Amino acid sequence: MTQKQTHILALPGVDLVYDVRGPLPPDDGRPVLFLIGQPMTAEGFDALAGHLPDRTVVTYDPRGLGRSVRTDGGTDYTPQQQAADLHALIEALGVGPVEVFGSSGGAVTALELVATHPGDVRTLVAHEPPINAVLPDAEAAVRARAGFNDAYEAKGGGAGMAAFIAMTSWEGEFTDDYFARPAPDPAMFGMSTDDDGNRDDPLLSKRSWAVSDYRPDAAALTAAPTRVVVAVGEESGNTYTARTAAGTATLLGQEATVFPSHHGASSVTTARMQASPRSSRRGCGRSWPPVDHRVTPGPRVRGGPVGRRPPVDRWATAVAHPVVPRPGRDR
Repeated sequence: MTQKQTHILALPGVDLVYDVRGPLPPDDGRPVLFLIGQPMTAEGFDALAGHLPDRTVVTYDPRGLGRSVRTDGGTDYTPQQQAADLHALIEALGVGPVEVFGSSGGAVTALELVATHPGDVRTLVAHEPPINAVLPDAEAAVRARAGFNDAYEAKGGGAGMAAFIAMTSWEGEFTDDYFARPAPDPAMFGMSTDDDGNRDDPLLSKRSWAVSDYRPDAAALTAAPTRVVVAVGEESGNTYTARTAAGTATLLGQEATVFPSHHGASSVTTARMQASPRSSRRGCGRSWPPVDHRVTPGPRVRGGPVGRRPPVDRWATAVAHPVVPRPGRDR
């Protein structure tokens, strides 16, 4: 496995901590691959990066998260600031244009990076960006987001996370049926009902609302020289982030490309996935949604036995070599 080297880039208001695996510049002349998340930090990509030994991979902790300590007194997390930090990191390393895989809020950061610094990125895979504005039920999505924040503010992390899971597991638009349900019990998800008094969680507080409030600049993104691939997990069904991926793809005049697994497949939990001799490109390259995932709206919790999830080596292939349907070609 390629040795990870940790560095710090001093920027106004933050000491940005990043990790490099492989030589800079890469020996084979291929672009550096950035794996980015939000609020997930660099450690969430450790398993995935370990399956990319032939690539130089850079991961980082976004401003104010993990090891990247803020000195500017700010507490919010905006795509604009994070994209500016990422641009500064690419410039400092002197490695642009790079390839970027952005997961969840990291996909939103990457979209802003391409819109504002198109010369920085050669290829972007934006995996399930959680953007409310692209949904037909955008107002209801904002209301659903307020619901899990209200639960967090009233009863703490367990209640807030249970409500968050209920929201992100819901299939289809947020209807009256969704809002009529009783609050989920944290114990259903194996979480404590104790309240530790903290209200600064980057996911459950309002600090990251700028991420889901983001409005992509479609004109800038489609005019950029960057190849933008909007991706969706094959197990994400018709849940919130699958729908935001589809909406973002439509905004950019494309269809979402299906990747293995689900929304959180790029995280550290992939270390538990078992290797498989089956094709690592199964599910990659189809347009969304697959027919078997068009289900009647209703609550569903993603997951299941770990051994049934696609292996991380399929994810690595999908990230490094995304297969995108082309107009006029069979899918």
